[in-house]
Amino acid sequence: MKALYFEKHGKREVLQYGDLPDLVTKEKHVLIKVEACALNHLDVWIRMGWPGLKLNLPHIGGSDVSGTVVEGSGKWKSGDKVVVDPGITTQQDIWTEKGLDSMSPGYQILGEHISGGCAEYVLVPVENVHKRPDGLTASEAASPLLAGLTAYRMLVKRAEIQNGDNVLVMGSGGGVNSLSIQIAKHFGATVHVVAGGSEKKSKAEELGASFVVDYKANPDWHKELFPVVGRRGYDIVVDNVGKPTWSRSIQLAGIGGRIVTVGNTKGPIGETDIRYVFSKQLSILGSTMGSHSDFAELLILLDSGAIKPVIDCEIPLSDGARGHQILEEGTMFGKVVIIPD
Repeated sequence: MKALYFEKHGKREVLQYGDLPDLVTKEKHVLIKVEACALNHLDVWIRMGWPGLKLNLPHIGGSDVSGTVVEGSGKWKSGDKVVVDPGITTQQDIWTEKGLDSMSPGYQILGEHISGGCAEYVLVPVENVHKRPDGLTASEAASPLLAGLTAYRMLVKRAEIQNGDNVLVMGSGGGVNSLSIQIAKHFGATVHVVAGGSEKKSKAEELGASFVVDYKANPDWHKELFPVVGRRGYDIVVDNVGKPTWSRSIQLAGIGGRIVTVGNTKGPIGETDIRYVFSKQLSILGSTMGSHSDFAELLILLDSGAIKPVIDCEIPLSDGARGHQILEEGTMFGKVVIIPD
């Protein structure tokens, strides 16, 4: 089968497009012909590698899969249009018993721990297969899966978003942030956004942000937010940027505020003024992926039209390295989707 893969970690040049052996089906798994696979920053980090990451090489990335069943299992039959829950449970333990699948040491991510969907076909456990939401194209269905699961757990389960909350989202162009704006609005929050450039500013407003600052136009962008949010500050600050914004997130959070993070696209070491943490009684919450029930709840929102997929572009699988380039340069708004040739 054709695939986008790498045989060693490194820069984009290590990515190859070519033939790999066909997948061998196994019990309680579903073979899916991939119609669309969205990229995430995770794909870039996996390709680059980190200490302790051990993969079976060659490795195929891609966590967000939408496609058609080729060989079914359980209730799934050939021809069914499906999407894939990218979080895979490989063991039962105290975390899975509590429904906290992503906290289990046996939790794996499609495209990270096991080869993913940047290929003509993918093989996944039957319990990870779901019906494609009605009315969505393959690309629309693929684009919000990993990012949507991550944003949903981050806001709903970890930050416990409430109707009337003031929410600040640091960044707008990535999948998690563009979906966070919509999810926060769905739950009745007022959403402000820090965006990079006038185009992203306009698009964030289109998604429902009531106030957006352009950090490229004003290095002191945080000073624009204080008069708007008032002395109350923000109930929730979503900061997946890291080093450049972390100290300002601490300052902008209000009394009892929750700062939640699922990543650090611009650096992992941020400055924390502990005086703000205890004096404002802040909560700093980490979050990663989500449970299988979280994924099912996300699909309900997609089915109802409460949140809409945001796609930046579609790229042929044979040119998949260009998708990695777009993510690295941060020029996208929404998801970069890979389409098998």
